[in-house]
Amino acid sequence: MKSLNSIVMSGKEVLPLIEGGKGIAVSSGQSSGAWAAAGGIATFSGVNADSYDENGDVIPQTYSGRTRRDRHEELVAYGIQGGITQAQISHDLAGGQGAIHMNVLWEMGGAERILHGVLEGAKGLIDGITCGAGMPYRVAQIAADYKVHYYPIISSARAFRALWKRAYHKFSDWLGGVVYEDPWLAGGHNGLSNSEDPLQPQDPYPRIVELRTLMNSVGLENTPIIMAGGVWALEEWEHWLDNPEVGPIAFQFGTRPLLTKESPISDAWKQKLLTLNEGDVFLNKFSPTGFYSSAVRNEFLQELKARSDRQVAFSTEPVGEHTEAFSMGARKREVFLTPADRENAENWVAEGYTEAMKTPDSTMIFVDKPKMAEIRKDQVDCMGCLSHCSFSNWAEGEKGNTGRKADPRSFCIQKTLQDAIHTSDINHNLMFAGHAAYRFATDPFYANGNIPTVKELVDRIMTGK
Repeated sequence: MKSLNSIVMSGKEVLPLIEGGKGIAVSSGQSSGAWAAAGGIATFSGVNADSYDENGDVIPQTYSGRTRRDRHEELVAYGIQGGITQAQISHDLAGGQGAIHMNVLWEMGGAERILHGVLEGAKGLIDGITCGAGMPYRVAQIAADYKVHYYPIISSARAFRALWKRAYHKFSDWLGGVVYEDPWLAGGHNGLSNSEDPLQPQDPYPRIVELRTLMNSVGLENTPIIMAGGVWALEEWEHWLDNPEVGPIAFQFGTRPLLTKESPISDAWKQKLLTLNEGDVFLNKFSPTGFYSSAVRNEFLQELKARSDRQVAFSTEPVGEHTEAFSMGARKREVFLTPADRENAENWVAEGYTEAMKTPDSTMIFVDKPKMAEIRKDQVDCMGCLSHCSFSNWAEGEKGNTGRKADPRSFCIQKTLQDAIHTSDINHNLMFAGHAAYRFATDPFYANGNIPTVKELVDRIMTGK
């Protein structure tokens, strides 16, 4: 393989290897600090990051506020304290090597306030901000204010063009690089547009070339592109190195760092990764963000799919094919279904799915009593972890809601991601992973259940394998 040369990013000479910033404490100060110590760019998660008590135990993020707005304020405070804590740990473990970035989701609740709070409280510890999940126009201004570099995550040249024209051209000195995240292969939330087919992946190379052409046209010839999503072995990307069509390039690894000794995920999660088959990670659209996301197929996702499958359209009066009356709820309110849907509904009720819950789309789903109680409780307990949430109908704006009915087909993402990282229950929680995760089972580096240190992983990646 061609030699992998160092690159200057965030003002430091580093290996062109970046640890992907996985949210809800999955990229911690421990894992990112080890990655930076190995000479790469580390990324700790600034999404609901953990903080610790005097004994070193994780402080549970519990909420006592009476209103959603009160609980949202608690969430922002947790986010700021956790981000500062993880930045300090990462900085201390790095020992002056590599670079340290903080990953933030633009659509997370309180994103701007948390960014300001962490950057103010961790001055000198953070070299860059990586930001995706939305169109982070204002991240450029924030980065410039604190004199750190920013790295927008985009999935098309068109998205970067919009960001550049609206805001980034004013702060080009602090644009450290552009992360191209493959929307078909990356783990977590994905940037598929309405014009792109989730079942028809596109080759990233022409999309990268289009991005580079655009960047060159606005004077960003020397600004690196970071390839993210589907990156496993660099020998498979050798033709991208020293390629004028691609230009300066670095590679982001999100999934492989999950399986290291420093990774904070549970042993159960790590062992599951070693047994995945191709296709066990798949795109779904159950997230309350409205984005597609990639996660491991398990009972959690199967229940969500079954919930949506038990769904019928209804009208409040007989119209068209909706001729069959159906009574729902304790008050036996009457709605009208098609004959086929009424038969399905009656069958679901007979199977124990006795509770009909309306969605924002003039449909209703059928669940059992415990599931309805869980959904209702999770919606009531909302703490505003997203800027807009389809599940609870929370929105950060003055009104405090999206203006739409809460959607019972989704779930509380804060609850399940916290449980996924802080418990061993991997079957009933959301497990994000990239689509290449099945390769753990076939890569000889992980034979006999080998779990490397971060340094061993970085050394292995440097060989091209």
